[in-house]
Amino acid sequence: MRKLLPLVIGAALLSGCQTADDALTTNSTPAAVSGPAAGAIAGDMASRLAEQIGPVATTAITMDKDTSEYAAALEAALKGWGYTVVTDGKVAKDQKPVELAWSLDSFDGQVLARLTTPSIALGRAYTPTAAGATPASPLSIMQRN
Repeated sequence: MRKLLPLVIGAALLSGCQTADDALTTNSTPAAVSGPAAGAIAGDMASRLAEQIGPVATTAITMDKDTSEYAAALEAALKGWGYTVVTDGKVAKDQKPVELAWSLDSFDGQVLARLTTPSIALGRAYTPTAAGATPASPLSIMQRN
């Protein structure tokens, strides 16, 4: 019995060591949305971000320069909400910019849009249509301290 207990404990510990499969990474690919879908997703995500990060007058947003249609639509949507958007890294000395990262991934015919700042992360799934895109999930909000 004494020899069986360490064997059972060892087997239990080893059974927890498994390699993760690539189910999400192989089926999740960067999405290239164009035209109306890019504008609809960017407009919705920008409005949700504006609800979370606060006053426009004091907030500059920095994001990496990108030539995709979604990046251009997101920048335009944020400017439409009154934010100063900086893509060249040159920020005035008196401004404390909010760093913004974004991503779009496609999965099972839907697009997952994410916006991330140091204090908050937003995510939502959309179904692209010919006229734009419609939300396919509730907005996910993760706040960091």
